[in-house]
Amino acid sequence: MVTLTNDFLTVTIDPHGAEVTSIINNHTNREYVWQADPKIWKRHAPVLFPIVGALKNDEYQYQGQTYHMTQHGFARDRDFAVEEQTPTTAVFTLTEDAATLKMYPFKFVLKLTFLLENNGLTVSYHVENPDPDHPLYFSVGGHPGFQIPLTDDTKFEDYYLGFQPLKSRVRVPLIAGEGIDYQHRTLAATDTNLQLSHEFFKDDAVIYELNGRSSFSLRSDKTRHGVILTVADAPFLGVWSPYPTLGNFVCLEPWWGIADTTDATGDFTQKLGINKLAPISTFDHSYLIEIF
Repeated sequence: MVTLTNDFLTVTIDPHGAEVTSIINNHTNREYVWQADPKIWKRHAPVLFPIVGALKNDEYQYQGQTYHMTQHGFARDRDFAVEEQTPTTAVFTLTEDAATLKMYPFKFVLKLTFLLENNGLTVSYHVENPDPDHPLYFSVGGHPGFQIPLTDDTKFEDYYLGFQPLKSRVRVPLIAGEGIDYQHRTLAATDTNLQLSHEFFKDDAVIYELNGRSSFSLRSDKTRHGVILTVADAPFLGVWSPYPTLGNFVCLEPWWGIADTTDATGDFTQKLGINKLAPISTFDHSYLIEIF
């Protein structure tokens, strides 16, 4: 495990999956990250790469070949190399190998940088295409799960999802087991706070299209403790908690990519939300977690 610490927070990151497993407030000893009950959800904050969500039939086609890959890709189950570590910074790196090339025929470099500053943790994605001749097609995203409720005297339903700026956003329907119903996007009431309930997630993740810098918070009027996630330029954000199996956590997920649509052809180069990275080029994006 890799540990980052400052006066405010102690963060633990597992090189297996480059996954944040703990964010503790040093002043209150309060844990903010879901502690991965395997009966409910065995993960904490997985890295989604080289796909976000599920492929139709768990497969895709590229250059006449069919490849099989399961939901959210393979990075979350791979061991990353710890490239750099200081008391407040760590860099983790993953590259292709024989196993990844069987399901994803691309050379790549994926680097995650974690930077701890005051009460915030910045998570940065750096993707490199080392191939001098061919583009790299990929998606990437975060899936951090936060403990809700955060205090013993509050319950899940006491919390709400807050938005900044307060404006309407487009909601993208997800049909569980079938994919994204992109043709039936609707306008969502994100110009006001949304009270949380487990039933809110009965249709799987709630997905919003983003346009510019946005902040999403999990908070309650009954406690001063909460979480804010801010992202400048992700095209989508997913909000998820399990249902009908219930877990006391909510995931706020910034995505540079999205699951296959219900009418996806399987052509990886035409996949909704796919990123096309030119030869010998890089991709750099990040998001910020703040706790209070």
